Amino acid sequence: MIFGLFKRKSGNIAIVERQYGLLTAAARQPFLYSDLDVPDTVMGRFEMLSAILILYFRRTRASARTGQEIAQEIVDAFFEDVDHSIRELGVGDVSVPKKMKKFAGMFYGRLESYAAALENGDRQALSGALRRNFHPQQEDAPPMAGLARYLISVEAALAEVPEELVETGQLRVPPAGSQ
Repeated sequence: MIFGLFKRKSGNIAIVERQYGLLTAAARQPFLYSDLDVPDTVMGRFEMLSAILILYFRRTRASARTGQEIAQEIVDAFFEDVDHSIRELGVGDVSVPKKMKKFAGMFYGRLESYAAALENGDRQALSGALRRNFHPQQEDAPPMAGLARYLISVEAALAEVPEELVETGQLRVPPAGSQ
């Protein structure tokens, strides 16, 4: 797995591995794909993990230095994971940097659009952004209202998570379908 790459990092290796694993598991919940219209495709999984990570980063932006350091290492892990996945899909070494730049742009664009909707508590704007990103160029795309409702509830739940769970890599995303 990608975590061999963390050996060059600080003493946060175990914390980052644990937290990244929890966030990845949250993005892979079957309910998201069966009931909330997330496409079960490579891009659908990228989109869902991006959405979960965005909520995590929004939670850690107010964290102490340790929480922010861990969040940065998780960003690094995410992009190392994307790099690894691109290579596994057969993209040649010459094309990888170009693809990585594209995925980074996609991720940070989503961060901006989702954050704007979340800041305003605008479920309709969030649904629209999710619809555009999860189902691009699909005129009859589902409205994504259920996923928007879930993500808003996750953000509220994460705001209540004690800092010690963030700093120890034990922040858990509430399960989909339980709200």
